[in-house]
Amino acid sequence: MTAALALIYMVFAILLNSVGTVILQSIYTFGVDKPQASLLELFKDLPIALTSFLVASFLPLLGFRRAMMIALGIVAFACALMPLYPGFHTTELLFTCVGVSFALTKVSVYSSIGLLTNDRAEHGRLTNTIEGLFMVGVLIAGWLFSAFVDRQSPANPSWLNVYWVLVVVCVLVIALLATSNLDESAARTEETKSMHGSLLEMLHLFLRPLVYVFLASAFLYVLIEQSFSTWLPTFNNEILKLPNAMSIQLATILAAASAIGRIVAGQLLRRLPWYALLNLCVVGMGLLVMLTLPLAHGVTARANVGWFNAPVAAYLIPLIGLLMAPIYPVINSVALSSLPKPSHAAMTGLIVIFSALGGTLGSRITAIVFSRFDGIHAFYFSLVPMSLILITLFFFKRETDRAGTKTASITSLIAK
Repeated sequence: MTAALALIYMVFAILLNSVGTVILQSIYTFGVDKPQASLLELFKDLPIALTSFLVASFLPLLGFRRAMMIALGIVAFACALMPLYPGFHTTELLFTCVGVSFALTKVSVYSSIGLLTNDRAEHGRLTNTIEGLFMVGVLIAGWLFSAFVDRQSPANPSWLNVYWVLVVVCVLVIALLATSNLDESAARTEETKSMHGSLLEMLHLFLRPLVYVFLASAFLYVLIEQSFSTWLPTFNNEILKLPNAMSIQLATILAAASAIGRIVAGQLLRRLPWYALLNLCVVGMGLLVMLTLPLAHGVTARANVGWFNAPVAAYLIPLIGLLMAPIYPVINSVALSSLPKPSHAAMTGLIVIFSALGGTLGSRITAIVFSRFDGIHAFYFSLVPMSLILITLFFFKRETDRAGTKTASITSLIAK
């Protein structure tokens, strides 16, 4: 079951993070402009938010394993439509289906982690591992899609054939889930065995101050992450003057750095408090942005540009992933492990909603600044949410400390 969770997360990593590549290719193949192409982020993220709000707290009734199989089936069908009916509207439909399916998947995966682990330490390690593998999926996405891009004619729709590969992968993961077992009884209580009770479970979470500051932190993080991950291929192409396929491939350095960052963070958390680690990461991100973006100024196009003579900025800017990657899984794990297991589905639903809203807003702001000014100014804007997340992390730490003190007091009373 753990393998199935990791694989389905990798599948959605490929699909979700292909949006930057698809934006770049849609501009060439379907002739859309940047603001219109950026709407793909909206078609992806709004269904995630709406689906999470409507069904997240009801998923224990449906079953997490069954929900993941349904999600993969929807995505396999949408992927098959891409090469059969090529067009920008089909692309919009694809990302709508991906958004709906990812909402089902993320709530199911995070809730299943709670069922497969016994304490906060185990929860944190498994969360970081699965999120690390998510970034491996992002890395695979760049190379997989670029392999189908016609280097001589970037507008060639041959890149759409990549979706046949994804259809096959979805079917294989469905088969793995069908043969896996998961005891989901701990995710259900008498209150959450009805739709009315499940909805109340989500609404009750808003009574906790910890939930507010956590959701603000998650929102700001995803706003930063999507600004870079979605627009880095276009930044490489237009600002650093790199060919389409190479722009996509070099953007995978961000995914590789993120995967390494999450794996290393899992080890650092054994020796370093999570709050200190995340503050170091955010400050480091800001410094890296200010030091590396000036290197992207004044780059001129070259006929024979390659991996060994690409601009230095193409290699340095994606390294922000090393520092950015640990933030999301750590705050998610801290928040979820502070709550009882029957609340995990509802809480994950809220996580997905605010993450989706942050992703949409981040991509939209970057698209507007990119279009009106340039990609360098667009990436400089990320310093604003970086500053704000330092504030929300302070309050999140304070609320988790209060929650821990309250839990310890209750445990002491029970023991007496």
